[in-house]
Amino acid sequence: MRRKDSSNLKKFKTTQLKRVKCVHNAMSLPIDSNAFFKIHWLGFRICGGLPPTDKQRIAYFIYAFVVGVLVNIFYPLHLALALFRNGTLGDIKTLTVFFTALTCTIKFFVYTQKLSLLYEIQEIYAELDVRVHSNVERKYFARMCMSVRNIAYGFLCVYALIAFSGELGFLFRQERSLLYPAWLPYDWRATRMNFVLTNVYQFFGTIYQITQNYIHDSLPPVAFCLLSGHIKLLGMRIRLIGFDCVNKDENEQELVRCIKDQKNLFKLFNLLEKLISWPMLIQLTVSAFNICITLVAILFYTDTLFERVYYVIYFSAMAFQIFPICYYGSNLQYLFGSLHYEIFCCNWTEQTPRFKKLMILFTERTLKDTTALAGGMVRIHLDTFFSTMRGAYSLFAVIMKMK
Repeated sequence: MRRKDSSNLKKFKTTQLKRVKCVHNAMSLPIDSNAFFKIHWLGFRICGGLPPTDKQRIAYFIYAFVVGVLVNIFYPLHLALALFRNGTLGDIKTLTVFFTALTCTIKFFVYTQKLSLLYEIQEIYAELDVRVHSNVERKYFARMCMSVRNIAYGFLCVYALIAFSGELGFLFRQERSLLYPAWLPYDWRATRMNFVLTNVYQFFGTIYQITQNYIHDSLPPVAFCLLSGHIKLLGMRIRLIGFDCVNKDENEQELVRCIKDQKNLFKLFNLLEKLISWPMLIQLTVSAFNICITLVAILFYTDTLFERVYYVIYFSAMAFQIFPICYYGSNLQYLFGSLHYEIFCCNWTEQTPRFKKLMILFTERTLKDTTALAGGMVRIHLDTFFSTMRGAYSLFAVIMKMK
């Protein structure tokens, strides 16, 4: 019995030490939501969409022009010419890569035209970060940061698997071939140099497109996850008013600050919707098509194990591209709607008449519609995710009937 008691005591002490460490880490964690956008800024700069302001500006414009022509324009073009010049769509892999590359190029140009919105978004996040001060809020912010990192790492792993599985199937081919069948203005089979240079171009073009896809597809869910976290933090902050402070004037001032936070959250939501609206509409449409075509490829066009592995990973990636943003779109709608419950949890009955008037103002603002729309038409919601999957299956059924 003594041994059991001593072991239980050790476990209890170990658990308490872990909790103390977690609290200490949460307290020491810098409150910086904008740190998660650094990789996206770096990605835009690498892809030629973010010119510097120093003396290297001219050199960067030359780099951006070369990359834009060789990859953003010619890469999807040389795949399209291979598909349509003979009036056949025989190569399913090239078809899926072509639509992905075309979509990626369009989204990149849309995002680069709206990068000024991202600067405004970061300014609002910086204002909201200043409001995170209590131990409870810091601990929740630490958990929120872990969720954001999981989203970023998830996209990174998925795209790394796509690149690895696609290259693996190419390396184990017996005959000399390209990574993706494509049209070129020269004969790539003529010399070994032509063959090597063409494959190097396709390989680096694929890596470039994957980098673009990563920054395009991870930016919306990361931003929405951070916004969801700050809404939750506002709810935690506002429900404590009147309990942790007996000064009624101070409670009024805290409610005014919370109303400003609420205003910033709605403004942030509108800016994010403007930033991702059209790219998300394009993404939802192309994802449904690619899921359908990938399913056709798995069932009818794959001959080797490596091809099956590639298409299964690609199928999963297409679903993963849109699920996080749809999930957080639903979560945002729920959290915004729950704020009026949070304010009624505070000690409002013992406050001043002015406090209660401000409380009504806060409550009325929570009734505002907060449904994010893609292209002003399609809801960014879990229902849309399942509708996309059903649409892909319906298109697959049509193809099966047409044979």
